[in-house]
Amino acid sequence: MNALSEFFGVYAFDAIWLTLKLALITSGLLLLVTLPLAWFLANWHSKAKPFVMSVLALPLVLPPTVLGFYLLIAFSPQSALGQGWHTLTGSNLAFSFEGLVLGSVLYSLPFALQPLYGGFSQLDARYLDVAKTLGFSATEAFVRIVLPLSKAPIIVALGLSFAHTIGEFGVVLMIGGNIPGETQVLSIALYEQVEALEYEKAHNLAIALLIFSFVLLAALYRFNGIASRFGSRSQIPRSAPNKGEG
Repeated sequence: MNALSEFFGVYAFDAIWLTLKLALITSGLLLLVTLPLAWFLANWHSKAKPFVMSVLALPLVLPPTVLGFYLLIAFSPQSALGQGWHTLTGSNLAFSFEGLVLGSVLYSLPFALQPLYGGFSQLDARYLDVAKTLGFSATEAFVRIVLPLSKAPIIVALGLSFAHTIGEFGVVLMIGGNIPGETQVLSIALYEQVEALEYEKAHNLAIALLIFSFVLLAALYRFNGIASRFGSRSQIPRSAPNKGEG
């Protein structure tokens, strides 16, 4: 343990745990939010849809410091959100782990939304037509047909949002600061090591992050390629099971 602390830095393990915790919570919350949102958008036909999609995709092109700045204002004790949070919890939303979670959910939203939206948009509508003939409700069809057929987009959405949260810097720095054990994630710990001229430890931490990110993305691309090959061969079965069958 001491050798690893010497290799990565004193606060590296706290930063690793905090980063993994943030990424897991963020990706889980994003999946809960984006599954119904992506399904709604995929089946929504309105002239306002391009504008809504543009707003949801803003974090893809917006500088992280811009988003972080406005989130910092929104989380401040002077804002309605900050005051409401303080009334409910007795603590400030800015420079807290809870603030990091909320900011990460907003910043990583398009990374979870886009794969799900693409997967739902490409889903063969005939599956839903068959479900209607069997008497499935809209919720039953979504849970029993849409979700099982969308395993690949779901896993890609989880993986991308998890990986993106691991690499966050500008947003988390603006709204969380650099408090070891509370808001100091890996990217900020790396930045602090560079500022302290601890280049060897910074290099070790950067290499570990680079390898982790590469392996995760390679696994996602590999899984997505395999799933796409199997998906292209899938057809609607000639006889569908009755609604009561397992």
